[in-house]
Amino acid sequence: MTETNLIVEGFKFMGLGMGTVFLFLIIMIGSMNIMSTIIHKFFPEPQVDNNPSTSVQKDNKNVVAAITAAIAHHRQS
Repeated sequence: MTETNLIVEGFKFMGLGMGTVFLFLIIMIGSMNIMSTIIHKFFPEPQVDNNPSTSVQKDNKNVVAAITAAIAHHRQS
């Protein structure tokens, strides 16, 4: 009789512990969603240019210029 009582008590504690963790996770997810909404409201992401080819061309020109300068510097040494 005592063993069954201990097993039942064990299941009660297990349920209490798992319920506490589950409740904590639900509260944490809710608070993170609220914080995310507040941050996006006051600090929106900047608008990106719809024409990505111009920014890629600018980046490529900068890379080519850097490589050319590095090669010229290496040849002078």
